[in-house]
Amino acid sequence: APLMPLPLSLTLRDGRRVTVREIRPEDRDGLHAAVLSLSPDARYTRFMSAVKDLPEHTYEAATHPDRDREFALVVLPQEGEARPVIAGARYASAPGSDSCEFAITIVDGWQGQGLSGPLMSALIEQARAHGFRTMEGYVLSTNAPMRRLARRLDFQDVACPDDATTRIVTLPLAG
Repeated sequence: APLMPLPLSLTLRDGRRVTVREIRPEDRDGLHAAVLSLSPDARYTRFMSAVKDLPEHTYEAATHPDRDREFALVVLPQEGEARPVIAGARYASAPGSDSCEFAITIVDGWQGQGLSGPLMSALIEQARAHGFRTMEGYVLSTNAPMRRLARRLDFQDVACPDDATTRIVTLPLAG
């Protein structure tokens, strides 16, 4: 099947329209602003720590994905003067690995609008097209919406062996 065309235009549950596209170097400031804007809860859900900001090199690396091992999307509102980054989705893999790990972040005020589904579908499609055999993610046990979505997309959801607060969700991509 052909890959989902990017950029993608989506209408959210509340009628707001957004654009989903691949990340670019010039998204660095928007990404930084998005991370700083996260509530403590959202920050913990994504980074599994209470860190307020990330080191400079993290933003640099995030906006320059290594095509062989990484793929990253950003979501921008279609209306408004300022076009802040309101969500990000990515996968990354260790060199030489046929498994990749996904992560999705949605800033407060844009959660619960149906963004995670299309973002996950796009990541899965790209990972499959790049020849990865497995996709996995670490999800907080309490993150019911993400766990529901993962199950709907046929991920297996198992306990993390060394951390009761975390689940590992895994999807076979080759089939």
